[in-house]
This record gives sequence, C-alpha cells and structure tokens, in this order.
Amino acid sequence: MKITLPTVIMSAAILSITACNRAQEPQEPGFSWTVDRFDDIKILRYQVPEFDSLSLDDKMLVYYLSRAALCGRDILFDQNCRYNLPVRRTLEAMYEHGTTGRASEEWAGFEKYLKKVWFANGVHHHYSNDKFSPEFSPEFFDLLFNSTPQDRFPDDYGTPEELAYIVKKVIFDPDFMPLRVNQQEGEDMLLTSAMNYYEGVTQQEAEQFYDRMADPADNTPVSYGLNSKLTKDQDGKLVERVWKIGGMYSPAIEKIVYWLEKASEHANPVQRAAIEKLISFYITGDLEEFDQFNIMWVQDTLSMVDYVCCFTEVYGDPLGLKASWESMINFRNNEATRRTEIISRNAQWFEDNSPIDPRFKKPEVKGVSAKVITAAMLGGDCYPATPIGVNLPNADWIRRDYGSKSVTIQNITDAYDQAAKGNGFLEEFMLREEDRERIEKYGSLADNLHTDLHECLGHGSGQLVPGVKGDELKNYGSPLEEARADLFALYYIADPKLMELGIVPSEDVAKAEYARYIMNGMMTQLTRIQPGKNVEQAHMRNRKLIAEWCYERGLPENVIEKVVRDGKTYVVVNDFDKLRGLFAELLREVQRIKSTGDYQAGRALVEKYGVQVDPALHAEVLARYSALGIEPYSGFVNPVYNPVMENGKIVDIQVEYTDSYVEQMLDYSRNWSYLPSKN
Repeated sequence: MKITLPTVIMSAAILSITACNRAQEPQEPGFSWTVDRFDDIKILRYQVPEFDSLSLDDKMLVYYLSRAALCGRDILFDQNCRYNLPVRRTLEAMYEHGTTGRASEEWAGFEKYLKKVWFANGVHHHYSNDKFSPEFSPEFFDLLFNSTPQDRFPDDYGTPEELAYIVKKVIFDPDFMPLRVNQQEGEDMLLTSAMNYYEGVTQQEAEQFYDRMADPADNTPVSYGLNSKLTKDQDGKLVERVWKIGGMYSPAIEKIVYWLEKASEHANPVQRAAIEKLISFYITGDLEEFDQFNIMWVQDTLSMVDYVCCFTEVYGDPLGLKASWESMINFRNNEATRRTEIISRNAQWFEDNSPIDPRFKKPEVKGVSAKVITAAMLGGDCYPATPIGVNLPNADWIRRDYGSKSVTIQNITDAYDQAAKGNGFLEEFMLREEDRERIEKYGSLADNLHTDLHECLGHGSGQLVPGVKGDELKNYGSPLEEARADLFALYYIADPKLMELGIVPSEDVAKAEYARYIMNGMMTQLTRIQPGKNVEQAHMRNRKLIAEWCYERGLPENVIEKVVRDGKTYVVVNDFDKLRGLFAELLREVQRIKSTGDYQAGRALVEKYGVQVDPALHAEVLARYSALGIEPYSGFVNPVYNPVMENGKIVDIQVEYTDSYVEQMLDYSRNWSYLPSKN
C-alpha cells in the first residue's frame, strides 16, 4: 500500500506548496529541480543526500539493486495494456529515425504524446485512466512512419503494415480501449478495461475462478492471482500465465534475478537470506514463497539499505487481485527516522485509543516498524510518478502476525517542495489568511506526519473478523483502505498525544492539515480530471469520500462551509474540533466495513461520496488553476550510479544527476528493455 503525490496526498507539495526548511542544499553548482515540462506534467530531479556516507558494501548493494529496478520497466508497460510495447517502440523509432515531418507543426504534438506515454508507462493517463488524445493526425503518423527505416521498428510483432495498423488503431480510435481501468458500476470491469491482467475473461468468470481457490478456513491464505495473467486456453478453459522464469515475462525476470544475485553478494546475512527467497519466488512463481519472503523482509528492520522489487500493488486491477511490478531502492535517513520511531514505539497506544469498535482493534500490535528513507532508484510502477510513503506487505495475515514496514520518502517530498515554491496556489484557493499562514509555517511537517501516521499506523491498524478474507470489497477495497488509513492519520494528527511525545509543537499543525485536506478533497484535486469525467483513481475517491461525507454530515453545525467571494468558490473549515469528531465517526464506519467485508455498505459509501463530480465547480477549478500555469502532476528522472574502478575492482560508486528526461527514457528503452512486443 502506498501513499502518493502523483499517484496520493495532493494536499502535499504539488499543490499546497509550502516552504521546505529541511531540504538538502543542491549538491552541484546550478542544480535545477525541474528538467522538463509538457502537457499537465512537470519532470523533476531528486537528490540522494548522504549516499557518500554509506559503506562501500551498502553503495554496491544500492548499485546492483538499482540495476534490478530498471529491468522490470517493460513488464509494467505490458501490464497496463497489451499494445503498449509495440506502440512505445514504434513511436521511439519514428522519433529517433524518422527523416521527414520534423518541421511540421504536428511534430510538437507527436513529441508530447511520446513523452506522455513514457510518463504513464502506456497510452492511458497514469491517474485518470483515460486514453490520451493525440495532437497529431493519422496523416502525420503515416508521413513519419514511412520515412523511418523499417529495420528500426520492432520485428517481433508482424509486418510493418500490421504494426502500423494496430499502433494507429490504439492511438487514433477513441473507442478502442478507452480506459485502462473501468470501475463504472453495472459494467463488466474486465471486458471494458484495457489493463492486461485478464484476456477474454468476464468479471463473473474471474471472480468465480478465484472464489473457488479460497478456503474460508485458511487463516494464512496466499494472495491468489497476484502474479499471473488469467486467460483461456484453446479449449476455452481458464488458465493462469504465471509471471516467473520460464513463464510469462521470463526475459525481464531473468535479468532482475541476475542483478539480485549480484546484490546479494554485498548484503548482510539477514538481507541475503531474504533476497535469495525473493529469487526463489521469481524462479518458481510459488505464492507461498512470496509470503515467506515478505515475512523475512518485514522482520529485517536494522539493515541500512532496503528495497521493493516485485509484484506489489493491486490498484491497476479492477478486482484488486493482480499486482503491478514496481521497485524502489532506498536507505534509511537516520536523523528524520527519530520521528517515525517514536510513533511506531507507541503503536499499541494508538490502536487502543482508536475510535473504532473494540471488536475490530488488534489486541496486540506486532512488528510495526517505521522509518524515513532516501529513495535511491525508482522503477516500474514507482517511476516516473512515485509514492511519498509506503506500507508493506499487503497481506492482512502477515501484517497481523508479523507486522509491517512503513516508510516516508523525504527526499521525494523535498524535491516537490523545492520545485513548487512561490506558485501562487495557496493565495488562489485558500480564502483565509490564517489558514495560509499555518500552512506556510507547518505544512511540510503536517505533510510528513500525515504520511507517517497513514502508513505506519493507519494501514497497520484494525483487524478482520474471523471468516473475512480481505478481498470481499472487490473494486471498492482500495479506496476504502486508503480512506481508512487517511482517517486514522487525520484523527490522530490532532491528538494531544503527539504534543506529549514531542512530535508536534502546536495544534496548528493539525489545523493546517485539516484546512488543506478538505480543500483538496472537495475542490483542488479536480484539476486532475478531464471535463465531464467522474473520479476513478482510488486515492482521489478516498479523499473526495472523506471530504464530501464530512461536509454533508457537518452541515447542521456549519463545520465546513462553501464560501463564494468575487465569483470564486472557497472551502473553509469553521470548527476544527467538530471536524475531528466527524473523522472519528467515519473511521469507525469504514473500519466496520473493512473488518466485516460489508460490500454493499462500502459500495454505497464510495459511489455516493467518492465518484460524482459537480460540473460547474469542476469548470471553475480548472479555469482558476489553469491561470496559475501549474502542472497538476509531477514525476522524476532517476540519478545515475557510476562505478569507480581501480585495478579492475569497484572501489566506489558516484552519483550523477541527469538533466534530460528524453535521454533517460530513450536510454532505458535501448538498454533496459527485454520483453518481446507480444507477451
């Protein structure tokens, strides 16, 4: 489970934007945080402070794990849509080798489209799930395609004519695979989604297939379907194509394993055992081995370097079963981790004092560990858009019996904050000066603390009642789980316990977070949605659900107020204490839904409060936001790690910060692309 800016807390740096007192000073003269801008996207660089202070073995571990992180990029492209790889490779060939059309006005539209495909790891928007609309014509495509030498195109899809036909259909036919993930109630979410986790399989068939696998009496179930594509054989029988060596995605997985093996040579004994178990899972595809790996991984709380490098999050599957491939290589920020260590040491107190029904509280909170990390390399579903916090593993029974790891990724939030200073957002959307002043003073702390509480305690809190497996909420499971974690964070960020523990200096920290969260949930996150569309993304549904539910429930006492001044709409929190009470009330209900698997209640909550968009308010927000010239989404280029050699041996690893988004994407496609165009 992860919390993101491009993919959860929009109340954080992209839109809110606050001064960042903790950000590292640039490590090289003329360091620029922003390296590219296009469409609704800004590309940033992030720094890797304190890398030089790592031991050589830890540097080598980061280096080899980082190379593993780059090997799974093609997997994610193919998971998002089965045509993404031929589209990307065709566009790249035309971009690099097409000899005519570059002077045309349509060239800029072509280049923008390709940059968007790179950013989204496919032809659908990474957040809204809508397919991109090209700003160039089929005729321009033909001109550029025909001027590109045929030997530059992928030769593993078909003839050039067949390749051009399918690529043009994907790009220019708006009715062909229009949504990567369709969660529209009443529609078959599998047949109407472009994601590539199922093929030729109806929603009912898939649900019945995996329901038959589940044993209600199993207290430690594997995550059925997590690492496979469900399709049909020649006889029409449902079969899984497992992602493993010798199975689907084998060429890329073989490379991932190669670099994991190199990394294990520089790992400490505890890390080495976990990495070897991960390798074994990649070889066998056995989900029991994946659970064993997660148990080993979550119990390793002392290693300096850490990693995610597998099939992890299920947001891209409408049924919430199959996991996208992602990677994040990181190391601990010792100074900043003191805050999260205090929180994790008091996890039992927070659980005991939660406003939820006592039946759903954990009598004993186990293995909750939290730290602040420095991201060193992003890959797969963490790149270019990346989370700002992570809580893993996702299996409820592992969290129950062994605990979880929570991280806040501070160098990523630092980069967001630094790149967004002085953008005028608060002045445009926050009505009251006192709210703006609180956010300027405490916004960064509030952001990071919300992430700490969301990841460390929120996702790790509560328990299922006997007989509930955890997947009963289906397509509503992800937004409700994120709402549960957000509500936990929102409730406790205003608790006097945090002042007692020395984590917050003032109740104004909570007020800053409350004012911004409600504004974002009701208004400003709408900048991420196209006119006429509803909210589809799980984290956006979560935030809208919370804000709209609290607004409606608080109407009799005017807890939250919509104010129109000079033709502009604002959202104002009038009573912070009563708002906290509403957060507690909603948390109690969402936890009940989660613990009991109450699908109908969960569906009603999400559909009523988290989906529908007011078109008039939406149009107003888009117009005001557009006038600021701010991109609503940001992502990153990765640093480059260069070995320093002496007498044939690596004696050091040095960090270099690239300044070209295009060159990094082309480099990854040339040198880190291992899958065929058809998988």
